[in-house]
Amino acid sequence: MTRHMKMDNADTRRRLDDMVQGAVGAPLDRPDGPLKVTGAAHYAAEQPTDALCYGVLVRAPAAKGRLLNMSTNAVMALPGVLAIVSDERMLRNPAQGTANEAPVQGVHEIAYFGQPVALVVAETFEQARHAAQALQLHIETTDEAALDPLAVEPEIPEDKQSSMGDLDAAMKNAVYRVDETYTTPSHSSAPMEPHASIAQWEGEQLTLRGSYQMLKYNRNELADSLGIEPKNVRILAPYVGGGFGSKLGIAPEAVAAALAAKKLSRPVSVAMTRPHVFETTMRRSETRQRVRLAADAQGRLTGIGHETLVSNLPGERFAEPVTQATAFMYRGENRIIGQKIARLNRTCAGSVRAPGEAVGVTIVENAMDELAEQAGIDPVELRKRNIPEEDPTRQVPFSSHKLAEALDAGARGFGWEKRNAIPKQVRDGEWMIGMGMASAFRVNMLKEAQARVRLNANGTAEIESDQTDIGTGTYAILTQIACDMLGLAPENVTVRLGDTDLPPGSGSGGSFGAASNGTAVFLACEELRLQLATAAGCAEPDLTLKDGKAIVGNRQVIIAELLPSTALEATGHIEPGDASSKVRQATYGAYFAEVAVSAITGETRVRRMTGAFAAGRILNAKTARSQCLGGMVWGIGMALTEALEFDPRYGQIANHDFAEYHIPVNADVPQIDVILLEEHDDWANPLQAKGLGELGICGAGAAITNAIYNATGVRVRDYPATLDKILPGLET
Repeated sequence: MTRHMKMDNADTRRRLDDMVQGAVGAPLDRPDGPLKVTGAAHYAAEQPTDALCYGVLVRAPAAKGRLLNMSTNAVMALPGVLAIVSDERMLRNPAQGTANEAPVQGVHEIAYFGQPVALVVAETFEQARHAAQALQLHIETTDEAALDPLAVEPEIPEDKQSSMGDLDAAMKNAVYRVDETYTTPSHSSAPMEPHASIAQWEGEQLTLRGSYQMLKYNRNELADSLGIEPKNVRILAPYVGGGFGSKLGIAPEAVAAALAAKKLSRPVSVAMTRPHVFETTMRRSETRQRVRLAADAQGRLTGIGHETLVSNLPGERFAEPVTQATAFMYRGENRIIGQKIARLNRTCAGSVRAPGEAVGVTIVENAMDELAEQAGIDPVELRKRNIPEEDPTRQVPFSSHKLAEALDAGARGFGWEKRNAIPKQVRDGEWMIGMGMASAFRVNMLKEAQARVRLNANGTAEIESDQTDIGTGTYAILTQIACDMLGLAPENVTVRLGDTDLPPGSGSGGSFGAASNGTAVFLACEELRLQLATAAGCAEPDLTLKDGKAIVGNRQVIIAELLPSTALEATGHIEPGDASSKVRQATYGAYFAEVAVSAITGETRVRRMTGAFAAGRILNAKTARSQCLGGMVWGIGMALTEALEFDPRYGQIANHDFAEYHIPVNADVPQIDVILLEEHDDWANPLQAKGLGELGICGAGAAITNAIYNATGVRVRDYPATLDKILPGLET
């Protein structure tokens, strides 16, 4: 049986509130946790496979040109070398992980430094690596590569421009105004597990063990690349060691492994090195953002302008959606929102954690701090004064809006009232102390998802979906929903994920995984409850399930006694509907940070940080807190250290490993407090849950750079706020 639901209107039933098992919301440990910490969970490159051989990608040492040929004879004579694969079906760019966009293929036209052009396969990884390094490429350099986003004529897509009212007039008549340009650099997703695939053929059937986030789309992308039917592709990804967007779409190593395995009739493993990951998978685009704010004497916004420049390779449709949240963040009847795209010969730009808001909200929150300073209004109060009553651009109501509550809760928890509003007033020896804050905004999405739930005669349950767990807690959350709906203990629920032979889930991305797939499990369990109620002779709402027992009135029986000799099985199927067009759905939060800046060196240290977040019903308090912590740590990196550095002469990434791409480590991360607000959003889904994984980064960096200003009086508008950008301001 399948229970299907299309989310067209608010679901006010709040059925989870009627359940008594008490699993949803609790800080349940991850069922997969012990497997991961003991090494029993096999990741993509760790799958035991007989007769396995190894491939290493050969990549272009130029940013633009044409591959003429390769010197293959000498390499094929090296010990252990089995094949050199260079095929137009190989990927030029990683896929973007969408349902209807084919991957960009081809090896001869070179578009960026590090583009894969061949795969060398050998008996051992070491032999393959040596041979790949020895392979000589003959490249004809054609036109000069486009490497500087400010040196090319940008595209101006019509669908990315919008305006309301007269912003120029609003700026002219404003009592307080901000008109500044800010820049952010490219970022790397930098997942802990590198991209890796093991490909194996049985006749015309391909099985790929890979590290991917969106299997129902990845299957189509891989099949499209190879020119075969999706039904002949099976992808397995039960454990994924982080993705942050870089594993949304099939990457070059998967297609290369599949081609080589077909050629050799042997399984082939291709694992990217760390430099490969940096140079060959997705980066977040650098941005140049002009923000204009116009406000009246009370600090109420009358106008907002947000115009951005981003980059990507020629032919790529994706553009970093920098202004995605600007449309609904704050009031202001006069608006200009626009985007330009520079076509560059740099690594493909794509989705990196919280695409759009991570950099867009951060910059708007910097501008809001500048406005608060001008107007002499507390930054928290300024934001509260500018919360709109409805979506300012679409004129539809908000499904829920908890920004004011998040601001107040965060301020109380942090001790914001102790802040000295005048910069450069607080010292601790050589350290200049400051506090800063910022709001958090992130769009909320629901995606189509299916899940199958089986209730066995022994009182256990199984959940099946091709949904992935990329470290976010999917195994735990789906377990908890089934526990509450079916009245079972967690140890009696088994979750199977990451296999395209299972019902298609939403995939992991956009913070929609828990709500979308959780709803699919919820719907399947509702169907099972209906069947159990029929067996018990009662209406489904009158059935109570708890601790493996069914309770109807004053009668209590073991759930298994209501089952037939075989298992009960149901599939839940959720689809987005008209709800998203009737209301504005979003998540909200607020960050507060205290920093210390050395008056001698300009070094910044974050002393403490607090985040308060509202994201609908919290399904697991522990994994939710973990996601918020991770986002805020990333915010520290954005603010202080993270930047991909491109060589302006040749286009390669100069800091393509963890030695030089500086992400926060334990010594950089202070005490971080997370406050999760109570919220149920009936418009989101039957669970009333919303996305949380990306909300934690959307503006976090601004709280830190705003705190740097409070400490030093130095405005850093060019991220990250490294000491060389702070120190000159301390000397004046």
